[in-house]
Amino acid sequence: MSITRRTARRSAQILGVAAASTALAVSAAGSALACNISEFSAEAKCDGAKGVITVTDKDASGTPATVTVYLEKNGADVKTVGSKEVTGSGAGVTISFDEDWAPNAEYRIRVQAGRNKDHLIVDKDITPNLTTPSEGCSKGESTPPATPSPSESASTPASESPSPTPSASESSTAPAGSTDNEPSPAAGDSNLAETGANSNTGLIAGIAGGLVVVGGGAVYFGMRRRGANSSR
Repeated sequence: MSITRRTARRSAQILGVAAASTALAVSAAGSALACNISEFSAEAKCDGAKGVITVTDKDASGTPATVTVYLEKNGADVKTVGSKEVTGSGAGVTISFDEDWAPNAEYRIRVQAGRNKDHLIVDKDITPNLTTPSEGCSKGESTPPATPSPSESASTPASESPSPTPSASESSTAPAGSTDNEPSPAAGDSNLAETGANSNTGLIAGIAGGLVVVGGGAVYFGMRRRGANSSR
């Protein structure tokens, strides 16, 4: 049985469509397995009291990549933290960079992937840039303030020390019966009452006695003179 031209033409068309479909499928599969920047991620972590920056590669195609980490400030690279090679997988491969990062610091991570350095599949930064947490890794090393002991808390502060107790001489009271409002007796009055010193009583008595004598003499001479006159 001979194959007609029409049948041969139809068979060629079918084969062509199948080949084209196969090529499209292979191309789509290759595109799906190609390395992509979206398959890389970065994170700032703590390893005890030390900081680290980790980069995870989830490239299922296993394309070799070079990851470089830069410290950024005001939009410029101020330090290169380090550069490492990584070959990713569908489950993810993680590499770490030792970096004592400061809180709220910014890092730029550059990824260059491809077996041919002259024709890289990926040559981009992970976006956005990595910003570290607001609290550093040494936060647990702060020492809490010391709690005062019971003896220290019970002691009286120096500024509140009790006033000294007055001595016996200072605390003695005034003699009973005397008040501040009563006048004290004069010294001369008390001396006169007790001893009679400085008194004019003797002088007055002497003068009175002299007057009595003088008066008596005057009376005596007056009576004699009157008797003499009567006898004449």
